[in-house]
Amino acid sequence: MTKTTSRLVATALSSFFLMGAFTQVQAGQASFVVDAQSGQVLEGSNQDDLNYPASLTKMMTLYLAFEALHDGRLNWDQKLTMSENAESKEPFKLAVGAGRKVTLREAVEGIVVLSANDAAVAIAEQLGGSEQVFAKAMTDKAHQLGMKDTVFKNPSGLPDPEQVTTARDMATLGVSLMRDFPEEFKLFSMRGFQFRGMKLRGHNNLMYRYDGVDGIKTGYTDASGYNVVTSALKDGRRVVGVVMGEKTASIRDDKMASLLDSTLSPSSTATASTTPGSQPGATMTDSQPTK
Repeated sequence: MTKTTSRLVATALSSFFLMGAFTQVQAGQASFVVDAQSGQVLEGSNQDDLNYPASLTKMMTLYLAFEALHDGRLNWDQKLTMSENAESKEPFKLAVGAGRKVTLREAVEGIVVLSANDAAVAIAEQLGGSEQVFAKAMTDKAHQLGMKDTVFKNPSGLPDPEQVTTARDMATLGVSLMRDFPEEFKLFSMRGFQFRGMKLRGHNNLMYRYDGVDGIKTGYTDASGYNVVTSALKDGRRVVGVVMGEKTASIRDDKMASLLDSTLSPSSTATASTTPGSQPGATMTDSQPTK
């Protein structure tokens, strides 16, 4: 067994203990589904309540990475150094060791498939110099995109009581990624990737069980509960759905599948009209929010 494989195995085994150590508050359940083309709200429950994003945070880390790719501050083959700070971020990580390097492509794929915390921190430190500076840029970008209730404090989603968001804001981020970076967004459909000779499988199980789902991100801590943002396409209609605060991954996935069944059916209609999501900086607002 290689050193890298040993680190990954040890990391996976430790995850169950580490995530349980961060209980902060009781997670609140919330859900939201929006038509990605029209911006119409199709379903909503507690969508404006504050919750912890957990690894859904990494969606914004990737948004800023894709933005840096497009303006030339990063390139896919660029080497990122894993600092001691990055290496310390349990539980899930690429685990190459402090001082070693990964390419930006490896870091992005590691985030998409494995939800690698060290990769998220490596991107943050490359672009911002520190997690704190990068987190401010994350929050600023969130507000520019219309995510008015979101505050980011780190690039990974590891527990911080001040790092909060809403189901509506997470849907806004999902739609923004799709709209602003359509080619890079395709990476969210990856079910696995090869990392230095190892084949690693993702844990977004909806992509395996629900026809039409093509991403995008799951998240969990004890404080947040089980979260997911999902993109799905059926019969020409694309939706972005969010489920937050569920007690188990299977309950979360079942709830998302039910929401997709109801909103992707030919007879489904919007519960409220919104500002079109295709407009830059558009926000999604209900006339009568469903609780």
